[in-house]
Amino acid sequence: MPAGTGLDGGELVVRESGLRSSGSSSALPGAGPEPPKAARQWPAHYVIFDLLHAGTSLTDWPYTRRRAGLEALFADHGLQAPLTLYPSTTDPATARGWLEWKAAGLEGLCFKRLDEPYVRGARSWRKYKVRATTEAVVGAVTGSLAAPRTVLFGRYDAAGRLQYTGRSTTLSQAAGRALADLLVSPTGAHPWQGLTFSAGWGTQRALDVVLVEPDVVMEVAVGVARDSAGRWRHPVRPHRIRTDIDVTQVPLFGKDDASP
Repeated sequence: MPAGTGLDGGELVVRESGLRSSGSSSALPGAGPEPPKAARQWPAHYVIFDLLHAGTSLTDWPYTRRRAGLEALFADHGLQAPLTLYPSTTDPATARGWLEWKAAGLEGLCFKRLDEPYVRGARSWRKYKVRATTEAVVGAVTGSLAAPRTVLFGRYDAAGRLQYTGRSTTLSQAAGRALADLLVSPTGAHPWQGLTFSAGWGTQRALDVVLVEPDVVMEVAVGVARDSAGRWRHPVRPHRIRTDIDVTQVPLFGKDDASP
């Protein structure tokens, strides 16, 4: 790597059982007391998408020129793993093909205007997240039966047990009223009786939930990121309830035709 090179990367990526898992180094499996051991067991690739400095600042260059410089840097100096060059395209068909990689852990696509300089501290990228629809059982809510605020979902496993799978975002008033008309208190023993649910990542605070009779099924849209076992990688991350959208009709590009 030439001296004076400044790179901008998206995330650390770890491959395990053919799937990708990404995030900050503090979130990698085994990080903490023995990082060298974790690094050997789960080698991480640093995925790079921008070139900001090459002896002098390149931030005023348009993205197309910075991208060309980044590709030349990898080619001229034979850069390889653990440094990884983000794939890029301006072809919508190619971008749509990438969306089929969700089984390998692809979460979505990022877009950036080709003529845009690098703006420090600003989020100029756009992201299209791959989402899938599925059905889940309403097992509990936050708020009250008359005015539910969020929904806790479950799915039945092979043994017939209702397993908790995730929580929705805050319901709109209209969605809350519609759901309230269908909810009733448990008529018998509830499969989640005595369980507690975390309010979110990094907190010990438990949610204040109201158990409901698990006889209401809702269609939900969820992110597709999974762990190496095929489970949702963020099982407690809020998932927005949508019952009126066909995800196959979501446009690939925004109104400004931003290109990846």
